[in-house]
Amino acid sequence: MPDWALGFLLGIFTALFLLTAFDFRPFKKRGMNIRGALSKKLAMGPVIVAVGGGTGLSTLLKGLKGFTRNITAVVAVTDEGGSSGRIKAEWGMLPPGDVRNCMVALAENDNELRKILDFRFDRGELAGHSLGNLLLLAVTELCGDFSAAVERMNHLLAIRGRVLPVTTEGIMLAGKTVHDLKVRGELEISHYGHELSEIWIEPVNARPLDDVMKAVDDADIILLGPGSLFTSVIPNLLLPDFAQKLRDAPVPKIYICNVMTQPEETEGMNIVQHLDWVSAALGEVPDCIVVNSEAIPDDIIASYKEQGASPLYLDYHQREEIKMRGCLCVEAPIALVFQEQKTVKHDPNKLASVIFKLCQSLNAD
Repeated sequence: MPDWALGFLLGIFTALFLLTAFDFRPFKKRGMNIRGALSKKLAMGPVIVAVGGGTGLSTLLKGLKGFTRNITAVVAVTDEGGSSGRIKAEWGMLPPGDVRNCMVALAENDNELRKILDFRFDRGELAGHSLGNLLLLAVTELCGDFSAAVERMNHLLAIRGRVLPVTTEGIMLAGKTVHDLKVRGELEISHYGHELSEIWIEPVNARPLDDVMKAVDDADIILLGPGSLFTSVIPNLLLPDFAQKLRDAPVPKIYICNVMTQPEETEGMNIVQHLDWVSAALGEVPDCIVVNSEAIPDDIIASYKEQGASPLYLDYHQREEIKMRGCLCVEAPIALVFQEQKTVKHDPNKLASVIFKLCQSLNAD
């Protein structure tokens, strides 16, 4: 069977499965009232544009959907690894992985949906591919356009919000290190991130989607991150028209800093350096930065240290540096530790709660 046909059939199968896998029996009256009240509350929530990619953005979205359904996730399209990279190389389609993760995060029943869409084949020509990526590929073939396919998937999965690729043009990350070495592609950028002196996209004049620009016009607040600094957050800001639109937006812009550095990409960097890179790409200093203040267990830190990563905490000098830049610094206990896996990430609910309170206070000012 040709690859396109197999992808098409998988897409149709998955769509039918999603429609039948969940219980759509009528709710009892009390359940309908509760559901209606929740829907009304979420519909009245703040209008949020969240910019990023990777697992960081999907973690944030998972928490935000408990406060509002007025969410637009703007996702980077420079991924080159794994299933997404293979689809990009073989089909010429934009990488679907980060888009898929964000859709799942915004779904009503994200745990069940994740099991289905994150299912990864381990045999044959499909080995390494996730079912969700193949579904997006199939819908793209049906629609003839990646952005139209993403829009159709938004509706199909009935997510609380909307997921958009920042652009539908094929773009590539490029940069130069302090040793004057030119690097190209997400994988090389990630490897040399801590040595970068410059970063850009090729082509440099790639245009963002019109719907992305309109989402910024309607926003009450704009969130940058969390996520890999050079390969998830900054790539979006390297589109000149999008960066200009963000600068012109008269609403608060908040940078959410990672909990840990990343081996090689941000190894040895502190919070001020993260903020400076984001500010340089954006063209201005964000109004606010959110930083984790929760203590991370020593054994977790030791495990990360073996990989070349360390916690991102503020000290007195960094607080003063950030203050001098005119940026409001918010420190909050927003870390979630997974003791068995020896990992730590943002707690989606705690982070969303901090963002929601900031949205209320900053827009009130």
